Amino acid sequence: MDAFKKTGLACGLAVAIAIASAAPVRAQDKPLASPSSAGQKPAGAAFSREMSEQAKIYQTRGDVVPVGYVIDRSLLAYTINLLPEFRQSLAELGPTQRWLDIGAGEGQAILDYYGERYDAMNREGRDKRGSKARSVAISIEDRRQPEWHETAAKLEPGKITYLFGKTLSERTPEELGKFDLVTDVFGGFSYTPRISRFMERTLSLLEVNGVFYTLLIDVHPETWHSRPARPTTAFQTQIVNPDGTEMKICAWLKQISCVEVQCEAEPKIDTPAERYRIRKTCNEVVVPALESVHFVAGTPPAREFRLVKRSRAP
Repeated sequence: MDAFKKTGLACGLAVAIAIASAAPVRAQDKPLASPSSAGQKPAGAAFSREMSEQAKIYQTRGDVVPVGYVIDRSLLAYTINLLPEFRQSLAELGPTQRWLDIGAGEGQAILDYYGERYDAMNREGRDKRGSKARSVAISIEDRRQPEWHETAAKLEPGKITYLFGKTLSERTPEELGKFDLVTDVFGGFSYTPRISRFMERTLSLLEVNGVFYTLLIDVHPETWHSRPARPTTAFQTQIVNPDGTEMKICAWLKQISCVEVQCEAEPKIDTPAERYRIRKTCNEVVVPALESVHFVAGTPPAREFRLVKRSRAP
């Protein structure tokens, strides 16, 4: 199947509209925590229960897949929802370079990249990319459709790889190797309860000058100063300082060493979103540690993190 045939332009636009205007769906319709709860860690039993509910969402099939849990996003949807620079970053990858897609679902975006129409629609970098980069899809569950196997059989061995059954953090750097481009469209960055560990692993997999593109829905953007007009007391993903004051996601990302961070808000009345481009500039990456203080299963889950106060050096 050639590029974008499965989901098409209408699907890509529908995804973009959903990000801009619809509130995230929570599995049990539980309220979000207020910042005043930040001083307490989630109880062990409650956290385990929510993680169990989240695991059930990952394994759903057919008509029982919750609203908002999309597994067939096209490459066009990636282009619409990620920062504009993503399109050029992908187009300029050469055949010896590698692309990692986290939370890839069916891997449709990767299949579109190797489709017949991709080169016609992306002429820049065409001479450089040749047979295109090697691509790795990661998903907690195996969502591959027959098209994945058909495409893999047509390409040179090892051109595309699909990994499932483990989270990104459970896979070793030796197992995954290095990448020049990493994407996450409502994958681990939106779902993990251990976001600082996720960022450490993701950045460890990037080559120097490699780029990570991702986004979050229902957050407080760096350049947006009003609250969403809906009856909730917190954003879907938020960070607080040790004293309980708010730290924006973009500000936390900019505290990571050896990275260059670009944040762009998509502010809407109901559900603001923020897109991120994170370029690795050197290997001495240090990610400020966060601990989870609130997690409610959903698509994506409601999460609150607290910055871990650094102990004073002796």
